Amino acid sequence: LARLGLSNGVLVHASPYGNDHALLMHVLARQPQLRGIIVALPGSSPSFVGLRAKGVRGARFSHRPGADFPGSASIDDLERMAPALAAAGLHAELWTTCKALPDIAPRLQRLPVPVMIDHMGGFDVSAGIDEPGFRTLLRLLHNGHVWVKLCAYRNLLGAVDVDAGRVFHDALLDANPAQLVWGSDWPHLRVSPVPDPLQLLDNFKRWTSDTALAQRVLVHNPAQLYA
Repeated sequence: LARLGLSNGVLVHASPYGNDHALLMHVLARQPQLRGIIVALPGSSPSFVGLRAKGVRGARFSHRPGADFPGSASIDDLERMAPALAAAGLHAELWTTCKALPDIAPRLQRLPVPVMIDHMGGFDVSAGIDEPGFRTLLRLLHNGHVWVKLCAYRNLLGAVDVDAGRVFHDALLDANPAQLVWGSDWPHLRVSPVPDPLQLLDNFKRWTSDTALAQRVLVHNPAQLYA
């Protein structure tokens, strides 16, 4: 945070830790400027009670057919836990792909909690912004059904030029800038070469040339979602 010039941050619990949130809770208790996202597996719903007071603001789920990590909570788990999440004042964070979004969009729209789509929906840079899955993401965002985390680099690992991601970034900003946040994805697990978070933040600022809009995404939107 100090290197990036940021004062607040959100830590996302890693799936391999399963239901052991001891490390996350340890950090949240000692760093009040941080918020946390847990991984909630089936049967853990009662533990949602009181988590807001400890700095937790959501639970993480995954729907990437054929690519989900062991220990991930599924979209089926999300639907079962959504009422308990809503009662505890928490939101859902979903790692999915644009390829999968058209099939699950109706399910997301029915959920009683805010849904944060991670990694910009895992867009396919070669398919372009008119690919049906990315159009679904834009529609969900435009209609206020989801939030989106502007974290593009994993989708661009095979691209010749990182700026190939800018058109996706711009389309999301145009769709609904009030429900976007930026994320570094630090510490960049299972990625080689490991990106420099400062360069990722510089890219975001370069792509978001409107200073007021960048401030909205970096400060005002996360202050609302993670308050």
